[in-house]
Amino acid sequence: MLVLDISNLKKYYGDRLILDIKDLKIYKDDKIGVVGLNGSGKTTLLNLISKEILPDEGYIRTFGNISYIKQLEHGNEEIAHGKYISELGLKGKNKAHMSGGELTRLKIAESFSKDSSLLLADEPTSNLDFQGIDMLLDKLLNFDGALLIVSHDRDLLDKVCNKILEIEDGHIKVYEGNYSHYKEQKELEIKTKELEYEKYIREKRRLERAINETRNKSKSIKKVPKRMGNSEARLHKMGSQNAKRSLEKKTKAIATRLEKLEVKEKVKDIEKIKVDILGDEIHTKIVIEGKGVNKSFGNRVLFKNGEFQIYNGSKTALIGKNGSGKTTLINMILNREKGIKISQKGKIGYFGQDLSILDENRTILENVMETSIYDETTVRVILARLLFKREDVYKKVKVLSGGEKVKASLAKILTSDFNILILDEPTNYLDIYSVEAVEEALVNYEGTILFVSHDRRLIDRIADHIIYIENQRIKTFNGRLRELENRKKSKDMDTKKKAEKKAILEYRLSEILGKLSMPGKDDDIEALDREYKEIIEELKGINEN
Repeated sequence: MLVLDISNLKKYYGDRLILDIKDLKIYKDDKIGVVGLNGSGKTTLLNLISKEILPDEGYIRTFGNISYIKQLEHGNEEIAHGKYISELGLKGKNKAHMSGGELTRLKIAESFSKDSSLLLADEPTSNLDFQGIDMLLDKLLNFDGALLIVSHDRDLLDKVCNKILEIEDGHIKVYEGNYSHYKEQKELEIKTKELEYEKYIREKRRLERAINETRNKSKSIKKVPKRMGNSEARLHKMGSQNAKRSLEKKTKAIATRLEKLEVKEKVKDIEKIKVDILGDEIHTKIVIEGKGVNKSFGNRVLFKNGEFQIYNGSKTALIGKNGSGKTTLINMILNREKGIKISQKGKIGYFGQDLSILDENRTILENVMETSIYDETTVRVILARLLFKREDVYKKVKVLSGGEKVKASLAKILTSDFNILILDEPTNYLDIYSVEAVEEALVNYEGTILFVSHDRRLIDRIADHIIYIENQRIKTFNGRLRELENRKKSKDMDTKKKAEKKAILEYRLSEILGKLSMPGKDDDIEALDREYKEIIEELKGINEN
C-alpha cells in the first residue's frame, strides 16, 4: 500500500537548491533510514513530508496519518494523558521540568499513541540512555506502518531498516538493505569508480601518446631534395602533402576521441595517520584513580564510596542511565575533587558540549594550529580525516554548523599537548559519516581516553574498559561493552532461573508442611521430613547466592 508519493520536488533556501527529488514512493512495509552530511537536507525532507514547510516546485501526496518524532523542542504546557505516558513514568509532569531524555521519551510516546501509516523520526535516540534506546527500538520494530528515520545510530539503522535513502548534493538514492548493506554497496561503488578512473587515465594517456607520435611523424616528412628534377619534385611533393594530410586527419580523429572520452573523477583518498603523543609521556600504570568517591545533591545520592581506575593508554567508556551522574563524575575528575587522584604528568584535554575552546572569529586551521604540537601538514591530514577538505579549513568558526564545530573542537583537542582526553558525548550533532570519521580518529589516538556516549557501536569499537554507574555504585569492567552486556544477560537469566526454582521449591515446601501437619494413611512421614530438610538447605543455598 502506497503511503507517500513525491514527484519533481524542489526546495530552495535563498539561491541554494537543497533538495531536487524526481521521484520517491514509500510503501507500508518500507523501513527507511535517511543518511547524508550535516546540512544535506535530511530534516528539510521530513519537514516537507509533514507539511511544516512547503516545496517550491513539485508535489507531495500522503495517504493516511503521519506521526513525527522531532528533535527536541521545549515548552511549558502540562502533558495530556496518552497510551504510553504512564508506562514511561511521565504522567502529570510539566515539560519545563523534564530532562532531555524525558522530553525525547515524551515525543516518542506521543507519536506512537497516534494511529499512523507513516512515522517520521529525526534523531530519535538523542538524549536517550541504553534503556530508552531499547524501548524505542522495540516500538519501531513493532510499528505496523512505514518508517522514515534520520539517525546517526548505526545500530538502530541496522536493526530497524530494510532500505537506506542517501541525500547527496540535493539528490536522493535508495539502497536496499540495512545500514551495513548500504556501506558494503558504497564501498563497491567506490572500488568500481577507482577501476573506471584507472581505465580512463590509461585510455587518455594512450590517446595523448598517439597524437604526439602522429604529429612527430608529420613533422618528420622530408621536403623535396634540391637535386630532383621538376617532375620528380612534383610527385614527391604530392606524396608528402597526401601523407601529411592523412596524418593530420588521423591526429584530428584521435583528438576528437580524446575530447569525447568520458571524464572519470578520481576518488578522494584520505590519508590515514595515527594521532600519537608527542608531549610528556606518563610512565605510571594508573593515570586516574577514584577511592571513596561520594556525591549527593540534598537527599538525592548519585554514588557512594565509589572506586575506579583508569589505566595508561586505555580507552574507557563511562555509561549509565540518564541522571545517574556521568557528567557529574567527569566534573569531579576535572576539578580533582576529594577521592580523585591524577598522575602528576597527566595533562587533560576536555571536550564538553559548550565548544568554548574555539575562537568564533578565527578559521578552523587557525584555531587548531594555535595549540597544535604537530606541523601544519599533519594537522591538515587530521582535519581531512574529519571531513574538512581543502578550502574548508579556511572557514571561520562562526559560519560552521553545530556538527562542524564539534569536529573542529575535537581536532583541536586531538592535536594539543594533552595525554589524557575526556570527552562528553563527542558524537552528538554529527551526521553518520562524521561519527565514523571521529570514531576512526579516536581508535588511532595513542593516548588515554575517558568518554561518555550512548552509541553502542561507537563504544564497542573504541572502549577496551567500561565504567558504569548502577544503583548508586561505580562499577568497572575490563573488556568490551558487548562482553559486559552478555555477562549481564547471563546473570539476569541465572537470577530468573533461581527465582523460578525458588518458587517451585517453596510451593513444594508448603505441600510437605500440609502433609506433615495432617498426614494421610499413605504418607511416609520420615521421607517427607527428609525432603523438607533437603528443600530448606537448597533454599538456604539459593538465598546465599
